[in-house]
Amino acid sequence: MLRAAVVGYGNIGRFAVQAVQAAQDLELAGVVRRQVSPGVLPRELHGIPVVDEITKLGHVDVALLCVPSRSVPEKVKELVALGINTVDSFDIHGDSLLSYKKELDAVAKEHGAAAVISAGWDPGTDSVVRALLEVMAPRGITFTNFGPGMSMGHSVAARGVAGVRDALSMTIPAGAGRHRRLVYVELEDGAELEEVRRSIQSDPYFNKDETFVYQVDCIKELQDMGHGVLMERVGTSGETANQQFRWEMRINNPALTAQVMTAAARASAKQEPGAYTLLEIPLIDYFSGDLDELIKRLV
Repeated sequence: MLRAAVVGYGNIGRFAVQAVQAAQDLELAGVVRRQVSPGVLPRELHGIPVVDEITKLGHVDVALLCVPSRSVPEKVKELVALGINTVDSFDIHGDSLLSYKKELDAVAKEHGAAAVISAGWDPGTDSVVRALLEVMAPRGITFTNFGPGMSMGHSVAARGVAGVRDALSMTIPAGAGRHRRLVYVELEDGAELEEVRRSIQSDPYFNKDETFVYQVDCIKELQDMGHGVLMERVGTSGETANQQFRWEMRINNPALTAQVMTAAARASAKQEPGAYTLLEIPLIDYFSGDLDELIKRLV
C-alpha cells in the first residue's frame, strides 16, 4: 500500500480524493489545504485528516498536487526536497514544460524522489496517444482539437486577472488544431471590462488563440465540467500513404485528470529518482496487479 496525500482541494482535488480511495493499492494519508478548521471543511472531508502542512500527515509516499499550474514548480520542489514522490498536472505546453522537467529532474535525483509531471489528459494521456499514432505512421500530421468544453487551466488563469471575481474559459475547436477561447467573467466592483479583456488576451494561456471575453452576472449558472478531444492523424507507414487515425473522447475534465494522476502516483513508486512525463514511463507501470495476468488480459 502506498500512502498518498492530496495537496489542494479544488476541482481536481475533490476527484483525486475519490480516485485514491477507490484504488485498492493506495491509502489516502490525508488532504493538505489552507483551510483546516472543522467548521469550514466540506462535509465529504469529515473523518479524513486535513492539515496545512504535509509533514503533519506522518509518512507519505506520494503527493498528488491539485493546484494551479503556475504554482506547481515551486510547490513540487518543496515536496521532493522532503523525499516525497510527486505527481502533478502541469498543463503549460512547449518550452515551459521542458524547462520545468529539467530543473525538477536534478532536484528529484538529489533527494531520491520520483516526480511525474503533466499527468493529466493533455499533456498526459493524449501525449501517449499522439506518440502511438506517430509510431504507426511516422510521417504525417496530427491535429489535436480540444472541446467544446471547460478548460480548467485557462479558467484559473482568467480568474487570476485583477478585477475578476470568477471566470469560465470555454475551448471551442476551429479545426486543424486551431481553437477559440470564450472567456466569461464576473467582475469585481469598479473593474473595467476593457482592461480585463486586454489582460486576459495578452496572457500566455490565451495569446496564441483567438480569444473573446464576455461579462456575465453569475459564472455558476454557466459552468459545466465537460470537455473532450478529437485527434486526427493522416500519415505514411513505410511508403504507404493515406493511413488515417481518429481518437475521440468526451469526458468530465477534473475527474479524468484525477484518475490519471492516481495511476501516475502508483507508477512513481516503480521509477528511479528523477522527473518523468507520462510518455517516459512503461505503460504497464500504471497498473496494479500481477504482471502475467495483466499481459494475459491486455495483450
